[in-house]
Amino acid sequence: MEIKYLDLQANYQSIKSEIDEAIHKVLDSSAYVLGPAVNEFESAFAEYCGTKFAIGVNSGTSALTLALKALGVGPGDEVITAANTFIATAAAIEHAGGRPVLVDVDPETRNMDPVLLKMAITSRTRAIIPVHLYGRPADMDPIMQLATRHDIVVLEDAAQAHGARYKGKKAGAIGRIAAFSFYPGKNLGAYGEAGAVTTDDPELDRRVRMLRDHGSDKKYVHDLLGYNARMEGIQGAVLKIKLAHLDRWNAERNRVARLYNQLLADLPIKLPNFEDDIDQVFHLYVIETEQRDQLQKYLGEHGVPSLIHYPIPIHRQKAFDHLDHRAGDFPITEKLADEILSLPIYPEMSDEQVTFVAEKVKAFFG
Repeated sequence: MEIKYLDLQANYQSIKSEIDEAIHKVLDSSAYVLGPAVNEFESAFAEYCGTKFAIGVNSGTSALTLALKALGVGPGDEVITAANTFIATAAAIEHAGGRPVLVDVDPETRNMDPVLLKMAITSRTRAIIPVHLYGRPADMDPIMQLATRHDIVVLEDAAQAHGARYKGKKAGAIGRIAAFSFYPGKNLGAYGEAGAVTTDDPELDRRVRMLRDHGSDKKYVHDLLGYNARMEGIQGAVLKIKLAHLDRWNAERNRVARLYNQLLADLPIKLPNFEDDIDQVFHLYVIETEQRDQLQKYLGEHGVPSLIHYPIPIHRQKAFDHLDHRAGDFPITEKLADEILSLPIYPEMSDEQVTFVAEKVKAFFG
């Protein structure tokens, strides 16, 4: 049986006629940068997330950076985020001029530990970036309570959490501002690079729109030092079509995840858990085992691709040597880096394919 880690072609084929029509409409209009297709997507995505505004940009990294710049983060400001995340979260803080302050994660949620967050807040803390990693929302109630108590802004990194809910509220609508990535492999993925910022704050909306377009809200008039971070028209058109299918695709990801949990329940591995007040969207299905490297090798030899998200934590990356961290500073994050393995998951994955993967995992453990 052929197993792919992620089948983008199957996803395209399932909505091919809709996508082709939307792309050709942009080609016929020649509105290649911003334009009507992006405007329509922004309106639809804001409504979907439950926010007043959504601003389309050219990547998730740009979304994080522009959100931080719009908040006024700069030299001398500390921004706290989770040690267990993709490097873009911390890189965006540096690009905005701030200093990343990393905190370790809860071993069950793999997201920011609110207890450690409380200990990391100082007089220089300007913002907190909780990351909804793997499609599971961070524990936002205590994070928001701490932020309110200390008058600190919360920027959600929702790059992997399109459609996820925390106690009934959508990811991207809990903090003051949020950043999304639409990298092709995401639950809501573009056909290239793209991202978005969501907020209810009209002033942040205005500033992000200016920052994405060379600091301008009127042609050739530049009140801010901005960037070229505009969303392309074709990506806006693609994303608007795909947004209408997102809830169904997320439900299918949950089907795959629940079947994995059922089939792998008796093995000596740690599986993702489900909670009644958390609606996960399973951007990734991540297991944990001390035999991770051996298991990954075995699966690869038996036709099952897998990935590690992420093998080298931020504080061990050479790009962040200046933060002066050492091995052992974030023990949970380091343990995860050594033990996590992402199994194939995508909406079009059949029960038979999931069972095939599970049987290979079972065979490894004998």
